[in-house]
Amino acid sequence: MPEVYLDHYAASPVLPEVADSIKPYLLQDFGNPSSLHSWGDSARQAVEVARERVAALIGAKPEEIIFTSGGTEANNTAVKGIAWASRKKGSHVVVSAIEHFSVLHAARTLEKFEFDVTEVGADRQGLVDPEEVRGAIRDDTVLVSVMAANGEIGTIQPIRKIAAIAAEKGVPFHTDAVAAAGYIPLDVSEMSVSAMSISSDMLYGPKGVGALWVRKGQRIMPLLDGGVQEGGRRGGTENVPGVVGMGKAAELAARDLESRAAYLRAMSSSLLEKLPAAISRLRITGHTDPEMRLPWNASFAVEFIEGEGMLLFLDQKGIAVSSGSACTSRALKGSHVLSACDIPAEIAQGSLLFSFGLGNKPEDVDYVIETLPPIVDRLRQMSPLYDKFLKAGGG
Repeated sequence: MPEVYLDHYAASPVLPEVADSIKPYLLQDFGNPSSLHSWGDSARQAVEVARERVAALIGAKPEEIIFTSGGTEANNTAVKGIAWASRKKGSHVVVSAIEHFSVLHAARTLEKFEFDVTEVGADRQGLVDPEEVRGAIRDDTVLVSVMAANGEIGTIQPIRKIAAIAAEKGVPFHTDAVAAAGYIPLDVSEMSVSAMSISSDMLYGPKGVGALWVRKGQRIMPLLDGGVQEGGRRGGTENVPGVVGMGKAAELAARDLESRAAYLRAMSSSLLEKLPAAISRLRITGHTDPEMRLPWNASFAVEFIEGEGMLLFLDQKGIAVSSGSACTSRALKGSHVLSACDIPAEIAQGSLLFSFGLGNKPEDVDYVIETLPPIVDRLRQMSPLYDKFLKAGGG
């Protein structure tokens, strides 16, 4: 039986070159970067090389990069840190309703400290309207946060326009680029962005490490106190092996961005084209224009059945996918992203996310097309919703 892994948004393997770069910092060069001896010097130099490589991926200056424990910490640091640092100016924050929970929940935490949060919506294709963001900004707004692209439905956001509006209003703009960095061009030197979050895992680097870029001059309060690491912006001894691995992964991602995107887009576009023809009452979620989607993303909603059932049957056939956000797939509740896109709950419950990776091949698409339709048919035969639909004259 074939084994087809199509859940790279949840977790991706470490590239061999990345693993090779990490090993010395687990065994020989194990020093603390803050130590004033040769072991510390070696570790410190490795961290700074990694900082340069991560910065180069997004067109930033190395000193503007803060290493974190992942995208979640980066988002929390940006949202809470910028808001708290600007408290004297105001207490209003604008976020989109389709943000990752590490942004939405961070914003809701701010509400407990008497901040006011406005959520702007998205259209049926998951696109945030820049003019709606403009209308949400007030005199006391201290932060706008809209993601570069949504990993669950693949829609790429017009962050250049949104960032320009925020800059025009004198408001800092943060973007969660975890799903986008390394797959679409991002150059902070050409955008009016104040902060950007990225994650190692999405770059085929190690888990548990990420980075927050903060433009020089942008005030931000640290989330973690304890030491002077990361320029005093994030206390705690750096995860040297993880940071080194992220640096190598970022270097490879920058080098291969165009070829990776083309390779992944060919497979995702093929599935987006073929699967609706193979399964009735199936809709594409996210933007219908392939150029407005992340190249690795193909997402759907299958009517009358639940995503969890499809996941279990697909797993028995050697296919790994996810249903909705990787952070909520065990929560057994509807996707907040699909809900924000005005997709009815009874349809959203049948969501499927296929996230392609460098290890996939075109024949993986063919195997999905061969395998999924019989599974859908079987589950629909057990579905009271589908039975009701048929009795009402559907087909």
